[in-house]
Amino acid sequence: MNTKTQTKTFEKKPIQGTKFTIAISSAKGGVGKSTFATNIALALKKIGCKVGILDADIYGPSLPRLFSINEKPKSDGKTLTPIDKYDIQCMSIGFLTDEQTPMIWRGPMVTSAIKTFTQKVSWNNLDFIIVDMPPGTGDTQLTFSQEIKMDGVIIVSTPQELALQDVKRGIKMFDKLGVKIIGLIDNMSHFLGDDAKKYHIFGEGGVKRTAEEFKKEFLGEIPINSEVGKQGDLGMPIVENNPDHEISKIYLNFAEKIKSLYL
Repeated sequence: MNTKTQTKTFEKKPIQGTKFTIAISSAKGGVGKSTFATNIALALKKIGCKVGILDADIYGPSLPRLFSINEKPKSDGKTLTPIDKYDIQCMSIGFLTDEQTPMIWRGPMVTSAIKTFTQKVSWNNLDFIIVDMPPGTGDTQLTFSQEIKMDGVIIVSTPQELALQDVKRGIKMFDKLGVKIIGLIDNMSHFLGDDAKKYHIFGEGGVKRTAEEFKKEFLGEIPINSEVGKQGDLGMPIVENNPDHEISKIYLNFAEKIKSLYL
């Protein structure tokens, strides 16, 4: 009797039509991950890259609202054509369903949808595809990590300890699955008051300490700014609407770092 445990190996396939796949993860909801994903995609575009964005959050898609997209992608019966907005190729389950329709799906259906978006979408000659991951460490993360060639992941968090608990789980998951962590972002790190003082609403330095604890790069901070939320709700993210804004300049700096790593 053979008592050896057999380990299943996965063949990681690149997303056709793309050079590099960069995931944006948080493992915790409500930390601004989707806002980061859309703005970093736009920042990469503004520095000369061809970019797509895949909204992989099946249960809570944000891309339709953040990019103000209200149309369905075209299909030839075999593949879907991404919707072009702001010169970004876009795909989301939210393009295929009504905004208020809940996705009451079990894990296998979610996995099937992710495979459709990565294998049956005609992504066209992209330098980068930015993948907006859902919160947690579940089916979507496993599908991407085990079956799709991911070139790196950026982890976004607020400095609040409650958020960082989940971030630490996410770091361990990506490390275990062999996915390169590009670095950590401290989002909503502080609020700059009218008195020019920094107010650390969610705590201070937690993301940087976590990066040091796990020997990952700390990429920097993004302060709270009301314009970011306003522009997102209007469907025109701040990097697109006001590229000279102080927040936009932070995103453009991050984009330059990413571009220098891969191109």
